[in-house]
Amino acid sequence: GVTGASGATLAEQLLTLLKPLPIETHLVVTRAAKTTFSHEGEMDYDEFISLADVVYDNDNLAAPIASGSFMSMGMVIVPCSMNSLAHIALGLSDTLLTRAASVVLKEKRRLVLMPRETPFNSIYLNHMLTLSNMQAVIMPPIPAYYEKAQTVTDSVKSTLGRVLQLYGVQDYV
Repeated sequence: GVTGASGATLAEQLLTLLKPLPIETHLVVTRAAKTTFSHEGEMDYDEFISLADVVYDNDNLAAPIASGSFMSMGMVIVPCSMNSLAHIALGLSDTLLTRAASVVLKEKRRLVLMPRETPFNSIYLNHMLTLSNMQAVIMPPIPAYYEKAQTVTDSVKSTLGRVLQLYGVQDYV
């Protein structure tokens, strides 16, 4: 899933890393994410969504990923806005993105949320704690400075590599 928080490059790079792998990707993009993408995206939006195997409209609550019977490895929401994070923490499944995340949690599958809005206030932190207590992984895209990345893209790929490791995907580069 992709929300309207800043960080379009994270979503672009994740789908780019997943594209050559034998993993079927399903994508939901919020309206706010489309707006953010128009300002931050490094690739054309149509090119971006073409990286996914299946793309759903966020208003389509009847999509397969809205059901627990849909088998998946889990879900990554990158970037994850605090609005979406709050909806998920509170169980407000009013969009496909939040419904799919809720399903992943109830089915005890891996949910990784990459919040991008900082600084974190107490409300944000409480929602993150609630989700962490539900076994969601809260993973802000914080660079690993010890790796001494030469470019932002290198830093992003390193962070996303750690995300892929959470799903048992190794050696993606």
